[in-house]
Amino acid sequence: MSDDGDRARMVGINHVALSVGDAGEAREFYGSIFDFPVRGETDSAVFLDMGDQFLALSEDADAGETADRHRHFGLVVDDAELVERRLEAEGVERLDRGGLDFRDPWGNRIQVVQYDEVQFTKAGHVLDGMDLDLDKTDAALDELAAKGMAPE
Repeated sequence: MSDDGDRARMVGINHVALSVGDAGEAREFYGSIFDFPVRGETDSAVFLDMGDQFLALSEDADAGETADRHRHFGLVVDDAELVERRLEAEGVERLDRGGLDFRDPWGNRIQVVQYDEVQFTKAGHVLDGMDLDLDKTDAALDELAAKGMAPE
């Protein structure tokens, strides 16, 4: 990569967009595992709110045709054990990757991580707005501190 001047810095993810076969079915599938408000819907898409971010699920006739081993996104949750129980209750097979990974019915791979265990952080006012009171493990705080980002 050339160092030819100022560049914008990546500061987070506004949203992740996934292809699904049917937006209504996708809403039901994700709703059977996660708790979320719906940010919006169209005839062919549903937008699942995650505080200051969202997951966009849009219909695509080719959904499920392009799944591969490595492409995925990491979804941060407040309680990974709840996700494990919901996946089991819904009969969703976990991937043998050592973490909490699974595929939705259209082949999209989701890797679930718990908020307190990773460096990903929401601002206090965003957590308050989401009615969440979450802490971090010492290991996650150490990761943040190593980058000069530990909370005061």
